[in-house]
Amino acid sequence: MRVTHLSLADFRSYASLEIALQGGVTAFVGPNGQGKTNLVEAIGYIATLDSHRVATDQPLVRFGAPRAIVRANVEREGRTQLVEIELNPGGANRARLNRNPVPRPREVLGVLRTVLFAPEDLALVKGDPGERRRFLDELLVARWPRYAGVRADYDRVLKQRNTLLRTAAMARRNKTSGPNLTTLDAWDHHLAKVGGELVGARLALISALSPLVDKCYAEIAEGGATRIGYRSTLSPEPDPAVDVLTEQFLAALGEARANELDRGITLVGPHRDEMVLELTSSAGEAGLSAGLMPARGYASHGESWSYALALRLAAYDLLRSDGSEGGEPVLILDDVFAELDAKRRRRLAERVSGADQVLITAAVDADVPEQLIGQKFAVAGGLVSAA
Repeated sequence: MRVTHLSLADFRSYASLEIALQGGVTAFVGPNGQGKTNLVEAIGYIATLDSHRVATDQPLVRFGAPRAIVRANVEREGRTQLVEIELNPGGANRARLNRNPVPRPREVLGVLRTVLFAPEDLALVKGDPGERRRFLDELLVARWPRYAGVRADYDRVLKQRNTLLRTAAMARRNKTSGPNLTTLDAWDHHLAKVGGELVGARLALISALSPLVDKCYAEIAEGGATRIGYRSTLSPEPDPAVDVLTEQFLAALGEARANELDRGITLVGPHRDEMVLELTSSAGEAGLSAGLMPARGYASHGESWSYALALRLAAYDLLRSDGSEGGEPVLILDDVFAELDAKRRRRLAERVSGADQVLITAAVDADVPEQLIGQKFAVAGGLVSAA
């Protein structure tokens, strides 16, 4: 799988751009603030319908423009597909596949698969649980695109249930008549059904991902061990069977209902779960004995980088092992090498040099390891030119 052509209209800093890409390594080199990351962000958006830098689409549209358009030719096994996304802040985005409109943008998910590593990924280890939930769910959708619909259904039902709970809580505080709560049971069953399916898929994903993360961490960090787990609000030991998870979810909602009616919010479910990251500590560090410890709060800066790298590389390996279903993913390294010491830089370069397509951004040529020499573009003043 590879992107052979990228076309942008009013995306970020680019009023218009057409660029042909090759397989192997492509590096975009230029000073910071010139638009390098905008290029790979656009490719990542085609794959995920999301940005790794911002939470909304508005900043992706060039200032003063009403909309932005991102197009990519994606080649897989000799077949090329044209994917087009039109971003309409304040309205509904639209998508086309091979110039034909699709009912919903998520219908194009799976045409292109990417694994993107960026400095922001340090938050996977050091950040809030939401960062790790997002990592899990994006990988879930990349592996099985139908889960985009499951996530959307869960978010929709959760929003409607929270609205009902919030209205009831306000009525209680104001001692006024509240909404009819007989519908709450129906929302509970809807939420438990899609939530159980989502948790079951996350558990299966972690089971497949865990040994790959441990292997990648050992390669990048030259030793050490990791363990990833899942902490659920449904049960201390959630059963991977979806029907059992659905029953556990319903039971958890029943137990939490009184508290939820007081607080006006749903307190259990996959939106409050956590992917747990652990690693072996350095003997004697911070007075800790060698053994598994939480990565968040205890890992050093170097260990945190290694863990974040291991998560992304493991995701790449997992998607590549599913190659018959979706093709080897495009690997994107956004300003990563400047953040790494010499040893980690060399190990990462050796690890990814054989990928079908690698896209790199770097401020200077020296930031691109010699193992990753290939096609190169200079990016300066909003212009992209072959170097």
